[in-house]
Amino acid sequence: MEIRPYREVKRKKTNVIKVGKVLVGGDSPISVQSMTNTLTTDPKSTIEQINRLDEKGADIVRVTCNDIDAAKGLVEITQRSPVPIIADIHFQYKLALAAIEAGVDGLRLNPGNIRKESQIKDVAKAALDANIPIRIGVNGGSLDKDLLEKYGDSTPEALVESALKELRYLEDVDFNDIKISVKHSNVPLMIESYRLLAEKVNYPLHLGVTEAGPLPGGLIKSTAGIGTLLNEGIGDTIRYSLTTDPVEEAKSGRQLLEYLGLRERNSLDLIACPSCGRAEVDVIKVAEEAQNALNNENIPLQVAVMGCVVNGPGEARSADLGIAAGKNKGHLFIRGEVVKVVNEKEMVSSLLDEARLIVEQGIEARLAKADEKAAELAQKDVDDLLNSQGDINNFLERKKSVVEITSNQDNE
Repeated sequence: MEIRPYREVKRKKTNVIKVGKVLVGGDSPISVQSMTNTLTTDPKSTIEQINRLDEKGADIVRVTCNDIDAAKGLVEITQRSPVPIIADIHFQYKLALAAIEAGVDGLRLNPGNIRKESQIKDVAKAALDANIPIRIGVNGGSLDKDLLEKYGDSTPEALVESALKELRYLEDVDFNDIKISVKHSNVPLMIESYRLLAEKVNYPLHLGVTEAGPLPGGLIKSTAGIGTLLNEGIGDTIRYSLTTDPVEEAKSGRQLLEYLGLRERNSLDLIACPSCGRAEVDVIKVAEEAQNALNNENIPLQVAVMGCVVNGPGEARSADLGIAAGKNKGHLFIRGEVVKVVNEKEMVSSLLDEARLIVEQGIEARLAKADEKAAELAQKDVDDLLNSQGDINNFLERKKSVVEITSNQDNE
């Protein structure tokens, strides 16, 4: 199947590190991360969740390592996981050493929680020997009190200074397999923190809005922050930190990258008009039915559902496939070209059938098999609608109407 390639974005050139089998930084695809919310002491449940995250687009998964029993659980988890595993370390540096021994593919250290320089360097030396990377994970909610006193709050400057201080400790022992995050729950502060950090380092950056919260607010905040930076070429790996099933994090992160053209599409992108009085069908209902049907078969296409045959195919001409409604019929179109006219009741089923065929045969092959009479039938429906409803896009007709209204007012 022909899928248009993801766009080339002018990204900031960063160092390349390896997290298990996943390359992060440089020209490597931007990776999606998530974190389990199961007990690490329960490897079975944790692996089940990791498998679900993998299915929905997570390239890397972080797992908490909060005590020695969790470190023991990591032994089985790392061996059975289909994706690289990052151990999340907070206060006890020895747990980082235990996680390395358990076979993790990387560590996340919070500078606000492990503050002793000697301990941080001991972890870095062990990671160097194990050939695994470390993420310096600065968080606006857990900054060192000295930095809070210096800056008065968790400002972008405070977050970046915290990261650079930790970075020096790692570089002092010749450790350079590093990625950095400076997360904040405030979106504008998060954006400015990463912009400032990107000016100062060439290490890959992990993007995220920390403690974004439940849906829909958490999704909106994360998309606003992460999406803004990605569109500026900043960021090498991302995580949506949502108060919900972690699977939603993986799914949302992957979809964002696809919508921005930063990863090849492997899931449905359904676009639809917001509906209006001109719509010939219940667009909301048809769009929901189409989305459910296409999602069930994991169709990796951009599909459009439009409520009007007059403007629909043209407005959605960039979509791989679409359907527009009018005169109790559905105009099935591929890349803006009508290939078939179907009964209104068959719109969703016809859309699904054609989507399957595009996946199997490709766009060009399906265009070549278009119904020869489809364009003529479609144009007749358009003409009939324009005759009955008028062409709201016709400048001369609208201008004439304005003149008539004005004349009538003058005569009153």
